[in-house]
Amino acid sequence: MVRILDMLFAFVDRRTESFTRRVAQRSSRRSFLTRSSTFILGSALLPVLPFDSGVSKAWAGSTDTSDPTSCDYWRYCAIDGNLCSECGGTITACPPGSEVSKVSWVGTCRNPADDKDYLVSYNDCCGKAECRGKTCLRNERERPGYDMGLNNDVSWCMANTSQGYHCTVVGLLSVIEPE
Repeated sequence: MVRILDMLFAFVDRRTESFTRRVAQRSSRRSFLTRSSTFILGSALLPVLPFDSGVSKAWAGSTDTSDPTSCDYWRYCAIDGNLCSECGGTITACPPGSEVSKVSWVGTCRNPADDKDYLVSYNDCCGKAECRGKTCLRNERERPGYDMGLNNDVSWCMANTSQGYHCTVVGLLSVIEPE
């Protein structure tokens, strides 16, 4: 077995050396540096390219969208966290001993009961140890981390005095009227 591995490594070494020598004979160091720098810079700029906003339509839900104890509840379309209703609070109020985060993320969720889209605010409750209640992770239409207001993987307790995450509450901000 060791002999086979030695032969394989020798073969890979020969092929790599041969390829490297051919590239070195056909290009200069300056050309190599120019191309590699262009590749690295292009890769760094790739995340800021425009994205298709057509995918940001409201999500209609999957199973029982009317049960607030289910992660499939329609208001939870962009939630990432523990439900405060399972941790001593309610859907819209933090449990005693914790405080609502000063910053939040938002989502656009469709209520199947009236077939309207709503702007929904998600606020973390901060100041107590993390609650081990029901954890819901719904990332419909989540955006990359550089667009913080549309990303739910951020510690939203960052602006509070006590930055420990406990659970998440959900509030309706407004109905979205069609244009």
